[in-house]
Amino acid sequence: MMRTRPLKVALLGCGVVGSEVARIMTTHADDLAARIGAPVELAGVAVRRPDKVREGIDPALVTTDATALVKRGDLDIVVEVIGGIEPARTLIGTAFEHGASVVSANKALLAQDGAALHAAAEQHGKDLYYEAAVAGAIPLIRPLRESLAGDKVNRVLGIVNGTTNFILDKMDTTGAGYQEALDEATALGYAEADPTADVEGFDAAAKAAILAGIAFHTRVRLDDVHREGMTEVTAADFASAKEMGCTIKLLAICERAGDGASVTARVHPAMIPLSHPLASVRGAYNAVFVESDASGQLMFYGPGAGGAPTASAVLGDLVAVGRNRINGTTGPGESAYAALPVSPMGEVVTRYHISLDVADKPGVLAQVATVFAEHGVSIDTVRQQGKDGEASLVVVTHRASDAALGGTVETLRKLDTVRGVASIMRVEGE
Repeated sequence: MMRTRPLKVALLGCGVVGSEVARIMTTHADDLAARIGAPVELAGVAVRRPDKVREGIDPALVTTDATALVKRGDLDIVVEVIGGIEPARTLIGTAFEHGASVVSANKALLAQDGAALHAAAEQHGKDLYYEAAVAGAIPLIRPLRESLAGDKVNRVLGIVNGTTNFILDKMDTTGAGYQEALDEATALGYAEADPTADVEGFDAAAKAAILAGIAFHTRVRLDDVHREGMTEVTAADFASAKEMGCTIKLLAICERAGDGASVTARVHPAMIPLSHPLASVRGAYNAVFVESDASGQLMFYGPGAGGAPTASAVLGDLVAVGRNRINGTTGPGESAYAALPVSPMGEVVTRYHISLDVADKPGVLAQVATVFAEHGVSIDTVRQQGKDGEASLVVVTHRASDAALGGTVETLRKLDTVRGVASIMRVEGE
C-alpha cells in the first residue's frame, strides 16, 4: 500500500547532473512513487546562480542558501551534486543532524573524508549512498558492498575516467599525439577546459580509494593511492605496445597482497594485452574488472560520466534510500573491520616495459643485463635496434617490485653507454 505523505527531497546543485536528476524526478514521478512506496516531492534546490533559467523547476524552489535548506528539518533525503570538499562536507553533516539521509556523487569528498561521513550517518541513524561517485551509470558500489558481501574480493582493475580513455583510444586507433587527442576531446566536450584532474589521474585516484575501501573492508584515503598521470604517454609507447600485442590504458588498480595481509591502490598508465576485456573498452566508456574467490572474474561496463548516466545512478540510490525511510531502516554503512594496512608503491610487484637509448656497440646489452641481475629483476624479453652509432633497447621484465625496478633504472642512468631512459611503463592484466 502506497503512503500518501510524500518524501521530501532537497537538491544541492543544479548543473549538468543536478538538472537531470530534477528532470527525471518530474517525468518519472509515478514510476518512482510506485517503486519507493510513496510520492517524491522536490522540496528545494540550492544553486549559486538563482537567475539562471532552469526548465521544469519551479523558481520558488530555488535558493542560494543551501545551509538554510538542509536545516529545514522536514527533509527526508538530500541529494548532493555540487562536488568539491567545502561546502559539501559541512552541508552533508548538517543534513544528517537535521534528520535527512544523503545521496552523493562527490568522489573527492568521499575519498578524503568517507570515514567521517559514514560515522556521522551512523550517529544520526541515516543513510549515506554514493553509487554515482565512481562510474556514472555503471552499478558498481552496490554490487561490491552488497552482492559480493559474502565473497572475498582480491582485485579491482578498471578504467574509471572517460576523458582519459577517449584520449588514449584516439592515440591508439589514429596514431594521434597526446595534445592532438586532448584537443579533440575538449572540442567534443569530453575534457574540461582545465583537464588536470582527469589527465593527471586525480579523478581516478579518488575513485580507486572508494573502490579499495569497499572491496577490502579497509579505510583507504586519497593520500593512500599512488597516482601517475598520462601526459607523458607518446605515440612511440603505443607502437611498442602494439609490438607486444598490447594497448595502453589509464588504470585504477586495487589489489590484496598474495598473503592477504595488506592492500594497495594505484592509478597509472599501463600496457594491457589485447586479449584482456579492458583492452576493447573504447571512447569515453568505463569498465571495471573484479576478481574474487567465489565469483571469479566479473566485468562492469558502461557510460561512466555525463548528466543522464550519472543521474540514473543518483536516482537508483534515491529509490533505495526512500524505501529505507519508509520502512524505518537504513542500508549498509561503512565496513572497515579488516583494517588492513595499505602498502607503499615500492612494494607493488608487476611487470615492466623499459625503453632505453643506448650506444650501438658491442657489450651494451651485457652491461644492461648485468644491472638488472644485480637488482634482482629478471628479464623476460629484449629487443634492440641500432643505426649510426645509436640504438634503442626495449626490455620487458618478469614481475618485480617497484622499488627494485627503481634501483635498476637509477643504476642504468649512470652507465656511459646508456644515453637515456625513453620510457617506463607497467604491464598489467596478465
